[in-house]
Amino acid sequence: MESSSSTRKEKIIVLDCGSQYTQLIARRIRELGVYSEILPWDTPYEEVMKEEPKGVVISGGPASVREEDSPTVPEGVLSGEVPVLGICYGMQLITHLLGGVVKKGSFAEYGRAIVNVTDPEAVIFHNVKSPLQVWMSHWDYVDAPPEGFKVAARSESGMIASIYNESLGIWALQFHPEVWHTQGGSKILENFLFKVCQCEGLWDLQGWIDMMVEQIRQTVGDEKVICGLSGGVDSTVAAVLTHKAIGDNLECIFVDNGLLRMNEAQEVLDVYKDLHLKVHAADASEEFLSALKDVTDPERKRKIIGEVFIRVFERKAKEIGGAKWLLQGTVYPDVIESGKRGKDAAVIKSHHNVGGLPEEMDLKVLEPLRDLFKDEVRKIGGMIGVPEVILKRHPFPGPGLAVRCLGEITPERLETLRKADKIFLEEIKKEGIYDDMWQAFCVLLPVKTVGVMGDIRTYAEIVGLRAVSSQDGMTADWVKLPMGLLDRVSRRICNEVPGANRVVYDVTSKPPSTIEWE
Repeated sequence: MESSSSTRKEKIIVLDCGSQYTQLIARRIRELGVYSEILPWDTPYEEVMKEEPKGVVISGGPASVREEDSPTVPEGVLSGEVPVLGICYGMQLITHLLGGVVKKGSFAEYGRAIVNVTDPEAVIFHNVKSPLQVWMSHWDYVDAPPEGFKVAARSESGMIASIYNESLGIWALQFHPEVWHTQGGSKILENFLFKVCQCEGLWDLQGWIDMMVEQIRQTVGDEKVICGLSGGVDSTVAAVLTHKAIGDNLECIFVDNGLLRMNEAQEVLDVYKDLHLKVHAADASEEFLSALKDVTDPERKRKIIGEVFIRVFERKAKEIGGAKWLLQGTVYPDVIESGKRGKDAAVIKSHHNVGGLPEEMDLKVLEPLRDLFKDEVRKIGGMIGVPEVILKRHPFPGPGLAVRCLGEITPERLETLRKADKIFLEEIKKEGIYDDMWQAFCVLLPVKTVGVMGDIRTYAEIVGLRAVSSQDGMTADWVKLPMGLLDRVSRRICNEVPGANRVVYDVTSKPPSTIEWE
């Protein structure tokens, strides 16, 4: 769906040169009230300008401008037609393309560094205290800026940290203003948006909701829409938003695959009932578990679950009948990662939560959240009445407990895992720290160890505990849980959960590990 409203009349385009922080840049810009969109670095200039941007940001990236085939941007971007902000690699690229000198340093600057603003007239540093602590991530450095450029800041080591050419409207930073480690980073971005690009700050989520409800109503008309609900944030917010527009012309399907947490299916259905959604529940537990019998390879598990889901969903959709549209909770990171730049999806996209729905269903696709980041979806969910029990839920993998029950999946092992997981989350919530972390869960390991309970020798499985903090799931740190909490969880699991006699805590971050174990 193409969306248009006053909230998007002013737009900043972020050209992605491969930085891990690109999405964070776009989110920070939106937090300041300006709509932002990410395009690949090789997007043709005509396509960039077709978006009528108020400004362009060139992101960082791991490449070196001194290498052949490194990312570059169309020549017109630096012509002065629109203001430009280069960040990290973006600053080196601007320098390289406009005739300055970029060299490889004798040492790298990674992590925290101190920067001094040397030109108080540089508008981008207006009301930013100097010196400031920033986040650096580079090896190459700008040795000499292009002709007509001034140096605005230097690092403690003397390296150029910021340059600008006011007449061209080009500004550049060697550090990352978008990360929270950088002091004054938000103010620097604010200065670029409102002093350089002359933005007004029209991006407003309430305005977006009103616009989208009306747009869904006009787009769908009296036709029926079906939606696969997972109990997660994205699908739930998409469904409630669409229900506001078309009421009971939205029919939802909730598939219980037998791989959910303790009592989760009923709890989710109760929430959907309170939200007045028309939900058709399909208990396919036996079908999924039968297909997974004797399967231990995690990739095979995922594939099987996706295939069975398609069969169950198709069956239920045919029972309902008459649907012309498929509603999906696709969010902006999904769009970026799928490589699609356009707004109109011609076919149903493969979705990480459901394993991909078949194109032969011949349904038009409705993706009202495709312009939004996850944190925006949560905010909108709160504004349209989605309860916190959904909005604050930790991420849960599409294949469910199948990828947390390592090794063979049996009803008995799943029950062991469910009981242990319930205890872990109960104790975390009692401690009052559930909302402070990205994710917490148990895994059941396919390893048995000797134990002793009372006078009885046991031979049972190991439960692993995992708790991580993260902003977006791309990187994550393990949470230093209180020792008293770990002690209570361990004792409760060993005492209350048959089949488990040992508890371990995972103290690895991402990288090198992933958050999930499979």
